[in-house]
Amino acid sequence: MIPEAFASYLRSFLPLSDEQLQLLAPLISPRQAEKGKILLRVGEICTYTCFVVQGCLRSYVIDEGGKEHIIQFAPENWWISEQVSLLKKEPALYFIDALEDTSYLALDPQFFPEFGRLVPGAADFSAKLQLNRLHSFQKRLVSHLSASGEQRYLSFIRTYPSLALRLPQKMIAAYLGITPESLSRIRKSLALQ
Repeated sequence: MIPEAFASYLRSFLPLSDEQLQLLAPLISPRQAEKGKILLRVGEICTYTCFVVQGCLRSYVIDEGGKEHIIQFAPENWWISEQVSLLKKEPALYFIDALEDTSYLALDPQFFPEFGRLVPGAADFSAKLQLNRLHSFQKRLVSHLSASGEQRYLSFIRTYPSLALRLPQKMIAAYLGITPESLSRIRKSLALQ
């Protein structure tokens, strides 16, 4: 059975019957991850896409000095996976873990092709998801190369409004590519404006 939160999410984009959802159910596995659980390690092959129902996941790398660099946060109703590893069966380039106790759905790689086959408009929906993901990563790359720490923080708040108060400052700083001390100064400066 497909969780109601996911059914509602999909139905907010496309008209889906209960029968169509039930045909997709074998490709969806509800899972739980305790805070700190690693779902994917560098070098492993990614075997599913995650849809977060409750909680928060993140993708990240660790440099040679042991410093974490966060690529993406995935709070409720967000998707996360290592797409190149998933699609090309290549070793993953980054980790995915749970920042909070998290309920998520593990979607089989055949979910999207089957979704597109069963539901009119679903192939376009899937393509838009991929395009949005690519656009998000492009904006993030350009921001890291050309925006100030303050501009990156303001973009973070726009992208992840629910996370600014949920996450430790050091994680937000790791996502922004700045030190926690710099983030503290930015927050103080913005509070005074």
